Amino acid sequence: MAQRAKSEVQLELKCSAQSFYEIFRSKQHLLPKVCPELIKDINVIKGDWESLGSIKQWAYNVPAGNCEAVEEALEAIDDENKRLTFKLLDGEITKYYKNVKSTIQVTGKDEGGSSVKWSLEYEKQNEDLPEPIKYLDLFPVLTKSVDAYLNKNA
Repeated sequence: MAQRAKSEVQLELKCSAQSFYEIFRSKQHLLPKVCPELIKDINVIKGDWESLGSIKQWAYNVPAGNCEAVEEALEAIDDENKRLTFKLLDGEITKYYKNVKSTIQVTGKDEGGSSVKWSLEYEKQNEDLPEPIKYLDLFPVLTKSVDAYLNKNA
């Protein structure tokens, strides 16, 4: 029986915590414009851009250059702590990992700027599978693109 695992990536931002959080909270439709080398398309297939239970379908490039798709549901919103949790419902990643959840939490810093922590919780479909590094590697690329966009368009 596969055990639940969790991997995290924490990154520093120049932009404010609130502006970064808002992109993922209610403005994900901007991501193909902000990060076209990574995010090819995002569509709402149930609900809207910001309500609990809403389902979106993403098309994105993984580091090997392949385009993959995933459907995600917005599972939890904590605006006070700038934390969102998404449950991955279907897609390439769910062929190898089950019960996958992605969490983003953005924290402001007293000296300016902010930091973001991305978490990926999952169970391997079988113990021989590697850690989902290629998916974790997407977070720094996405973070840098969004941070640069927000600093340029602030």
